[in-house]
Amino acid sequence: MMMQMLDNGGIPALIDNIRQADEDNPKGYYEFEAVKQTKKDPSWLAQSQGKVVKMVHLLLLDLPPDRAYRVVFMRRDLREVVKSQNVMLERHGKGSDDLPEDKIVAMFEAQIDKVDKYIREHPCFRMLQVNYNEMLRSPGPQVQAVNEFLGGDLDTQAMLQVIDPALYRNRRA
Repeated sequence: MMMQMLDNGGIPALIDNIRQADEDNPKGYYEFEAVKQTKKDPSWLAQSQGKVVKMVHLLLLDLPPDRAYRVVFMRRDLREVVKSQNVMLERHGKGSDDLPEDKIVAMFEAQIDKVDKYIREHPCFRMLQVNYNEMLRSPGPQVQAVNEFLGGDLDTQAMLQVIDPALYRNRRA
């Protein structure tokens, strides 16, 4: 959702369209495959200037500290994240690792704490945390905060039009 919001708002997304839209993500994934290899080969960063790039939180640790990064970190109830991932795995015929949900959530929490600490300790990063659930409940203030964080020139109306609560399917019971 955030990638599409930023793209529609005026910051082009760096994507390769390798992973196509599907039932799990009908509006697309907005991913760039080279991001996964950043630790070995960060050369893709030359293409990223002025663009928005989607990254899994742990990959932020692989970014070289020789440039400035603005990170919009989407936070979501981790139990919903686990549920969503499990639904996707089942749909693709893959089982989960049979780890209890509490252990997976604890693992994610530890990873996020590690990333938060790393970002705070490295001045090349500026970060804005945005709550996914709050974005769906009350998007106006969230979109305004994102716009201000990224310089204030985004088309906030176009960003708001992206939000589709019907796609919020894997809710915490």
